[in-house]
Amino acid sequence: MNISSRVSAFARLGEVVLQKLDSGLLEAALLHAYHENPWFTVENSQKAIRAIAENFLNKDKLEQWLQTYDLKDNNPSPKTIGLVMAGNIPLVGWQDLLCVLITENKALIKLSSKDVILPKLLINELCTIEPGFSDLIKITEKLQDFDAVIATGSNNTNRYFEYYFGKYPHILRKNRNSVAVLTSDEDEASLKALGEDIFAYFGLGCRNVSKIFVPTEYNFKRFFASIETHSSIQLHKKYANNYDYNKSLLLLNKEHHLDNGFLLLRESIALATPVSVLNYQYYKSVGELKGLIQKQSEDIQCVVAYPGLVDNSVGFGHSQEPGLLDYADGVDVVKFLSELK
Repeated sequence: MNISSRVSAFARLGEVVLQKLDSGLLEAALLHAYHENPWFTVENSQKAIRAIAENFLNKDKLEQWLQTYDLKDNNPSPKTIGLVMAGNIPLVGWQDLLCVLITENKALIKLSSKDVILPKLLINELCTIEPGFSDLIKITEKLQDFDAVIATGSNNTNRYFEYYFGKYPHILRKNRNSVAVLTSDEDEASLKALGEDIFAYFGLGCRNVSKIFVPTEYNFKRFFASIETHSSIQLHKKYANNYDYNKSLLLLNKEHHLDNGFLLLRESIALATPVSVLNYQYYKSVGELKGLIQKQSEDIQCVVAYPGLVDNSVGFGHSQEPGLLDYADGVDVVKFLSELK
């Protein structure tokens, strides 16, 4: 397959999954994924598949993306790339697989036990569209006989990644979180959209906002009123259990917090939060704000803010809509693969 054939196959995959999504033909698979992992609601799986189809599997976007690189029509020296995929949100490892296959390398995939159904679904659809991909994809329980590795996991698993994969060319990712910046000038629509950045996928993704920076003496009433449209999240049993547990901890420890009935806000300099908790931190000036963000930049995946306020920010409501050039941790995967010797 040349590059044009590979792009066409991925673009066709995008069309097929959108058609099947809209016609209900994926319903059984989505329900299966939900029964395997209750965090993967049908709605969240639909959201993830649609985002991938529209942002990663659109022909024009694929062609524009590849213009960034000087790729040969055929890979003269394909490598076997071990992929250790995370399972925090549906199909979170798909961009890595796309990068491996679009560069005509071989993918040796270790799926997360939390996300098995959906990756296999898309892989099977892709291989039906273009059987040539079947020779480039292998799903395995144990990685061996590979040339390089891309592994995503928690801070704890990253230690194991370093031990087992450190001697190979690698991209090893650990925990990151995303933040938002508020100025008190946001309208209701922007704050409502921020709710999507916070609550999408129950806040389990690295691009979910887990912390907000607010000006001194910020009034949280408008914030709480605007995100009320997301209150149905408390109907999800696992989310509700987390909310109850974390509320009990805050009360037991007599820790000051704000509570709207489905989200707990606590003042903290930390980025990471448990499910149902959002941290906030005050800032006095834009200069101080930029310094605070820069200080934690190695642990921040993306920043949500009004355009122009902070460099390289994304708009409210768009943190979970990365494009093809929005690589996790800012590491260009195609460039990494292209430079393998």
